[in-house]
Amino acid sequence: MDRHLSGSQLARLLAIDPDARPYYRVLARTVRSLVLDGRLPVRVRMPAERHLAEALSVSRTTVTSAYDLLREQGYLESRQGAGSWTALPDASSLGADNPWLAGEDDGLLPLHSAAPSATSALPGAVAAATDRYPRYALGMGYDPVGIAPLREAIAARYTARGVATRPEQILVTTGAQQAIHLVTTMLLSRGDPMLVESPTYPHVLGLARTRGARIVPAGVPDEGWRDLDLLTSAMRQSAARLVYVIPDFQNPTGHLMDDAARAALTAEARRYGTTLVADESWGELAIDEGARAAPLAAFDTDGRVITIGSASKLWWGGLRIGWIRTTAATVRRLAMLRASVDIASPLFEQLVVAALFEGIEESRAERARLLGVSRDVLAAELAVRMPDWSFTTPRGGGSLWVRLSGPSATALVDAAACHGVRLAPGQWFGVDGTLEGRLRLPFTQPPQVLVEAVRRIAEARLRGAYGIRPAEPLTPSL
Repeated sequence: MDRHLSGSQLARLLAIDPDARPYYRVLARTVRSLVLDGRLPVRVRMPAERHLAEALSVSRTTVTSAYDLLREQGYLESRQGAGSWTALPDASSLGADNPWLAGEDDGLLPLHSAAPSATSALPGAVAAATDRYPRYALGMGYDPVGIAPLREAIAARYTARGVATRPEQILVTTGAQQAIHLVTTMLLSRGDPMLVESPTYPHVLGLARTRGARIVPAGVPDEGWRDLDLLTSAMRQSAARLVYVIPDFQNPTGHLMDDAARAALTAEARRYGTTLVADESWGELAIDEGARAAPLAAFDTDGRVITIGSASKLWWGGLRIGWIRTTAATVRRLAMLRASVDIASPLFEQLVVAALFEGIEESRAERARLLGVSRDVLAAELAVRMPDWSFTTPRGGGSLWVRLSGPSATALVDAAACHGVRLAPGQWFGVDGTLEGRLRLPFTQPPQVLVEAVRRIAEARLRGAYGIRPAEPLTPSL
């Protein structure tokens, strides 16, 4: 027989603070949390909108808006004349209400994003690019592999960091995300195994699912890559064609892979015939003295390491310029592949980044100073207000990977949003809903923003079960 809930049953289960605003979003978030933690089973028929509105003493429009939002997110399915049932969204979708997709004008403190604001060098670089821009007017205006000055600057930076590189080995892309997309498209076919760290950069999981790859997660230990056994044994057992790693201030853990581990990893990849894709987008953001390592490609002897870099973390995400370092032959293959996407990256932004490379050491010093202050402030505030949480303070990067003491990150994210803070739960960074007890807290915001955000999170924790009063056990009607 069909399982269903009455309006009064669901209202008791929800137990939402009547002062929560906007109420329809809080209602939708609370239902979503109940589904995710199993208190509201999948395929339970929800009460009619008017019945739930009466039970909650709100307007029917409010409930209708909440149901509409749940349908958009994939947590509710409806059929005309038959009602609505709880559901789980497709695994390949992050959901319509994912905070990453939220606009900047929603008034919430954006602790869901680790993107820093623009460096002070940006205005000067924009002025320099403006002066140089007219020189390109007599040409086509685009180059599929990137303009020569930028490729030369990127190649020179790799050479200075210990891995000799020619401009022909660089492909400029429209952000690191496009770089990852091009590489996975070139290397992966449907059903191929792709090995990723767990946790990892969430958008890579989406790309892998889009390609139809079989995702193979390998856990990153709390102490980092001192022991590569989990990674290398997964490489061997899965026969993965591609391994995606973030060796520099790993997102979200902040771990830095040392030179010995990099050498061992490339040797294992050579042994098993695997291609390593090293995302070094955070590579220039060392905070502590001596927190540096050679690029992973410095340990490569046969062209199996493909390196991805980006201007977004060191200088500014709005530039949308990334790059790929690989063999010259692979650059040509990737340039042909991108022709179906956008042909080339915007000229003006490339000129801006080329100008920024001229003062890269100054930008690195500025980032290290500002991020260091914010990191220490965030760590200190958490120690005072949430002493039961644990984390390892990273030597660089942009975030803390926090282990919560209870209940779930999903519930905390919902409660924090009601207190004006957007958070990134651990599930975003894991495979198949794992890492529920984790939270990524970036320190890319100014110290005063972080202090206020932690205060609000602490306030959300004090209000019962993360802002939702204890609910009665669910016993659906039969």
